[in-house]
Amino acid sequence: MQKGNIGVTTENIFPVIKKFLYSDHEIFLREMVSNAVDATQKMKTLAERGEFSGELGDLTIRISLDKENKTLTISDRGLGMTAEEIDKYINQIAFSGVTDFLDKYKDNANAIIGHFGLGFYSAFMVSDKVEIITRSYKEGSQAVKWSCDGSPSFEIDETEKADRGSDIVLHISDDCAEFLEKNKIEELLNKYCKFLIVPVAFGKKTEWKDGKQVETAEDNIINNVEPLWVKAPSTLKDEDYKSFYRTLYPMQDEPLFWIHLNVDYPFNLTGILYFPRVHSNIELQRNKIQLYCNQVFVTDQVEGIVPEFLTLLHGVIDSPDIPLNVSRSYLQSDANVKKISTYITKKVSDRLQSIFKEDRKQYEEKWDSLKLFINYGMLSQSDFYDRAKDFTLLKSVDGKYFTFEEYKSLIEGEQTDKDGNLIYLYATNKDDQYSYIEAARNKGYSVLLMDGDLDVPMTSMLEQKLEKSRFTRVDSDIIDRLIVKEDAKVSNLTDDERDNLSEVFRSQMPKLDKVEFGVEVEALGETAQPVVITQNEYMRRMKEMSHFQPGMNFYAQMPDSYMIVLNSDHKLVKQVLEDAGKATEEQLKPVLSEIKGQQARLAALRQRQDKKKPEEVTQEEKDDLANTEKALQDERVKKNDILASYAKDNAVVHQLIDLALLQNGMLKGAALDAFLKRSVDLIG
Repeated sequence: MQKGNIGVTTENIFPVIKKFLYSDHEIFLREMVSNAVDATQKMKTLAERGEFSGELGDLTIRISLDKENKTLTISDRGLGMTAEEIDKYINQIAFSGVTDFLDKYKDNANAIIGHFGLGFYSAFMVSDKVEIITRSYKEGSQAVKWSCDGSPSFEIDETEKADRGSDIVLHISDDCAEFLEKNKIEELLNKYCKFLIVPVAFGKKTEWKDGKQVETAEDNIINNVEPLWVKAPSTLKDEDYKSFYRTLYPMQDEPLFWIHLNVDYPFNLTGILYFPRVHSNIELQRNKIQLYCNQVFVTDQVEGIVPEFLTLLHGVIDSPDIPLNVSRSYLQSDANVKKISTYITKKVSDRLQSIFKEDRKQYEEKWDSLKLFINYGMLSQSDFYDRAKDFTLLKSVDGKYFTFEEYKSLIEGEQTDKDGNLIYLYATNKDDQYSYIEAARNKGYSVLLMDGDLDVPMTSMLEQKLEKSRFTRVDSDIIDRLIVKEDAKVSNLTDDERDNLSEVFRSQMPKLDKVEFGVEVEALGETAQPVVITQNEYMRRMKEMSHFQPGMNFYAQMPDSYMIVLNSDHKLVKQVLEDAGKATEEQLKPVLSEIKGQQARLAALRQRQDKKKPEEVTQEEKDDLANTEKALQDERVKKNDILASYAKDNAVVHQLIDLALLQNGMLKGAALDAFLKRSVDLIG
């Protein structure tokens, strides 16, 4: 028997391993099985080179649970080890010193294993004791048993083992009893070992017999040793790709299409990326790409390996050039990884371009699902815009699709304003904004449908990319001001009439939470709507952008601001103005007279004081000015109260306001009920 201490410079490395790897302790099984695969693959290589002349036989790796004895065993028929090899590979672990070790790797579990070749020692994260029972393939080798209880001391004994290879026996700790459950081991094998290159068996297959599940004699092989991505694309049919997608994502809709990656220079990379059907909500779809190293699962946190926008894709990437055990910070700075990211972007771009060119009809049918990826790519990666601009589509409210160039050619005749800007009109909801869309169509304008999650930030980006172009939502202004072709028509109302008309309607606007209304009077023509509600494009867009950019939270807190535009040419608005004038004339006479007197007095006082230096104005003069301003304000309040009192009982005013609110989806609850009752009364 040989006894000794494992060659580590720290007093006891195992509690350190347990502590700092604990958050990721389930990877022990991946490490154990990966070691078994390596030993098996090396065995096959020796046989191929003629350095081993015996029978390879069954190379299946076997995982077995013994819940009663609290053991989990990983067995292979690979190279095996001699006592000398155990001493070399298992006992001699060289550390640079415990201080450096803890300082450098305390925050990164994966880096510990990856940096120090500690794959085997991950077994101590879940075990009180680990045994290796092994026999080398070399002729005449003596089987040996190595055991260690988690202290630096170990024992090596000679033992009996009929066959070459190694059995790693893990005596599972009480605090890790979950790893003695069959379901848990199945879950981990399915996660990490589903596509390993060597068959892995866990238990026996079962079948339904006499009303219950019973074991058969057949091994339960948990992995597919030849997954789709290692096969030549020319040998595969569409159904093969769809079937593999169902294997990876059993509950997902069928993918839009896929890209088979296969490159061996300047790095090795294989894989299949799928474009899933996306309805909305970007976050739900992330982290569906699985990263493998030689068919061993590494991670599904692929940020830094694939461009950010492609983390929305599903599928598999396999590259031996990405180390099995690495930190994410390493991945993000590694030169090979950056090359892989660039390559994947190019392959995706080329594939989209070819589908667009070869089958535009199919591409258009899939555009509504595709555009989320492409828009996200253009917004998050500046060089992707140049790749994607020729196969990015704009969709009109009529359901027709256009490239940027095609749409520019379509609208530049009608939708160029007097300053030479090309105005792209868009709607976000065809039903809610129907009347605004119709008003634009009646002018001969085309309207885009931009109802996607990223369409608001896209409009801002396109305004920077497309020369002399502006995107304007179709309900952000009255139709004549959306695309200004000539100076606006002037209303023939006096200033007093405009003020009175504005106040009649302003006083009756509802008090809505986080909503502000302004009122203005415009001459829109006799056939235009009597009252239109618009929402400023800039402010609305800033509020919507605040959902994407936390730094813009200021805008999110601001109330929604709407403008009530009164059409002074419409007969109903004219009628309200005329009725208001008649109904309030007697009450307003003295107030208007007082207002004019106070305005004249205020003008005279300001003119007198403007001729003096500030220090020459007496306190009495300052008080006189302040009192006059207050008196004028009081009279204006009286005037507004008289107009509001008239408007309060005017059914036409309330009906016009409610119609405009209804058109914008802002009339609800009691207000909607009152509108319906008033409508019946007016008809009656």
